[in-house]
Amino acid sequence: MDHRTTRRTLLGGAAGMLAATALAACATTGQARPTRTSTPVPTPTRTPTATPTPTPTPPPPLARRPLPAGTVTALPQGTPGIAWTVDDGASSDVVEAYARFAATTGTRLTFFVNGVRPSWTEHADLLRPLIESGQVQIGNHTWDHPALTKLSDQGIEDQLTRNHEFIERTFGVDARPYFRPPFGYHDARVDAAAARVGYSTPLLWYGTLADSGNITSDQIVGFAEQWFLPGHIVIGHANFPGTIGALPRLGQLLEQRGLATHTLDDVFSR
Repeated sequence: MDHRTTRRTLLGGAAGMLAATALAACATTGQARPTRTSTPVPTPTRTPTATPTPTPTPPPPLARRPLPAGTVTALPQGTPGIAWTVDDGASSDVVEAYARFAATTGTRLTFFVNGVRPSWTEHADLLRPLIESGQVQIGNHTWDHPALTKLSDQGIEDQLTRNHEFIERTFGVDARPYFRPPFGYHDARVDAAAARVGYSTPLLWYGTLADSGNITSDQIVGFAEQWFLPGHIVIGHANFPGTIGALPRLGQLLEQRGLATHTLDDVFSR
């Protein structure tokens, strides 16, 4: 046999075998192709109804007492709650937190403001409805927090008058007769100068949250546990962030002890 014929025969046989193998593979692939399935349609769920925010219930009205002469440090004996007072306003965030806390919980507060602090102007719109309803009261803490015992008589009058005008312009209320002397420093001369411009009642305190400086929320709550007692005027400050974290727990403490909160006007008749 011619060797060229033999070579053609072998090549032809090999090509036939390759073609047969390819057809078999295609057939196998076709048999293994998966069938398409439809994607299940998820069952729609109902949107939950939002829980309404409860309207704070005001405490029962008190039989108001005549405002005593001189310095006031506590509420009348038998008052079933506290006067929670808040000074300064160095932190805008804390002033806002107090205002929102009051709006949410119905807590009644008295703010002793320094008009020089921007926080009171920044959150005036948030505070005005609370002030107009009587839930929040405003007192005079001087314009920029000096020790009044170190000022001249005219200096004392100027501090209180300038802040008085700021309070009237910003909140539309007359803060007289209550003023809180910065650091609690006052004497007969200071009281006489203040009385000449209508601020005849120095308002001090009988208990403190000690948060004029930067302390922790736990420390603030510890002071509240000591001083949140019937008839106490308690002083806090709107100065440092520890106060923000303490507020919910202070509200819980009032509930646990069954203590109402009162503004000064709730308790005393001017």
